[in-house]
Amino acid sequence: MTIDTSLYLDRLALLAGKNNCIEPDLYEKYNVKRGLRNSDGTGVLVGLTEIGDVHGYILDEGERVPDEGRLLYRGIDIRDIVNGFQKEGRSGFEEICYLLLFGELPDQQTLSDFNELLGENRLLPDGFIEDMILKAPSNDIMNKLARSVLASYTYDRNPDDLSLRNVVRQGIELIARFPVMVAYGYEAKAHYHGNQSLYIHLPRKDLSTAANFLYMIRPDNQYTPLEAELLDLSLVLHAEHGGGNNSTFAVHVVSSTGTDIYSIIAAAVGSLKGPKHGGANIKVMEMIDDIKANVKDWDDEEELKYYLDKILNKEAFDRKGLIYGLGHAVYTLSDPRAVLLKQKAAELAQEKGMDREFSLYQSIARVAPELFAASRNSDKIIAPNVDFYSGFVYKMLNIPVELYTPIFAISRISGWCAHLLEELVSGGRIIRPAFKNVLGKKRYISLDQR
Repeated sequence: MTIDTSLYLDRLALLAGKNNCIEPDLYEKYNVKRGLRNSDGTGVLVGLTEIGDVHGYILDEGERVPDEGRLLYRGIDIRDIVNGFQKEGRSGFEEICYLLLFGELPDQQTLSDFNELLGENRLLPDGFIEDMILKAPSNDIMNKLARSVLASYTYDRNPDDLSLRNVVRQGIELIARFPVMVAYGYEAKAHYHGNQSLYIHLPRKDLSTAANFLYMIRPDNQYTPLEAELLDLSLVLHAEHGGGNNSTFAVHVVSSTGTDIYSIIAAAVGSLKGPKHGGANIKVMEMIDDIKANVKDWDDEEELKYYLDKILNKEAFDRKGLIYGLGHAVYTLSDPRAVLLKQKAAELAQEKGMDREFSLYQSIARVAPELFAASRNSDKIIAPNVDFYSGFVYKMLNIPVELYTPIFAISRISGWCAHLLEELVSGGRIIRPAFKNVLGKKRYISLDQR
């Protein structure tokens, strides 16, 4: 008799749900740090790093005291870095890549050499575009990016060598090629899944990473200096965020096994693909679209408050009671990335004639924290995080939503490679946390007696 596959899978799913459910009180009984979080929400200390530092509060006798957010790259405040390269009228992402990888700011000649090296490595290997991207287009760009990273192993003549020189070479190639892989992955999706024209623009050596990406994804290759400047800023702000974020921790976990860089980075891409990690700004955009559709007068603060209250009370939008883009696991009074991005977003909004929509974002950021406190009867301080503005920035840049998370990956590959180097030099032990079995012993029953 042939089984009904659909019904059988339904039965197996029910069985899987039944026999994989652990009683919640057992986690408390055994003091399990679920999500590697302490009871106060702070992360469990599992490693040391000198790459990125995320500061959002002060601990005073065990109590979290809110503080202005700070983000340091190799000990340097991100605000000073951004002010530095923007004051000089140049892109900053390439400088950030060098700083994160090698621990010091490059001088003018070193930065020029590094930019040239990135430019020389942007072209994908012969046959890669046709065989690895166009012949197997994916409806999800992050899926295509992970596949492209794994496929790069095959095109590498020395893929398993973990010497620092070789891993540095591989890391630089991946940093240079990520924007190209993403751009071509998007073009393949748009063509084969969206019936649009196929554009394959070769990357240019003379452009910055941000400008080159805009050049490749636009049919006419055109972009304004301010557009390139704002995308560059977004890449800078997303490049690194400490060793505890999910995708970077995945880099440490997988690299501690001694595997190759392509397996490591593909795992990080898979982590970032998750909506709880890399796709947060997409939820913000969906929420904003819902607010725009249901609030008739965006300038009427009372009408806006009324609808935000409905969202918090699970009566509107996705009915989860969340205002996306506000609050952060570490930052309290402010997210420095959001502060910097907001400043430049205001300039582009004026250039694009989107001032009114930008004002809506500002209104939400102003009134939502007070509504949240009243709704939750909580004194927790929440402020806009970087995801609150990044989606709006990409919208103003006319970047399709399906590229939002891949752009995050284009930026974060620099931080991932930096943490991989740190794990290779200072790690030394395979990461293996403990899990306690709470089931107990069972007797084996022979097949004819079951």
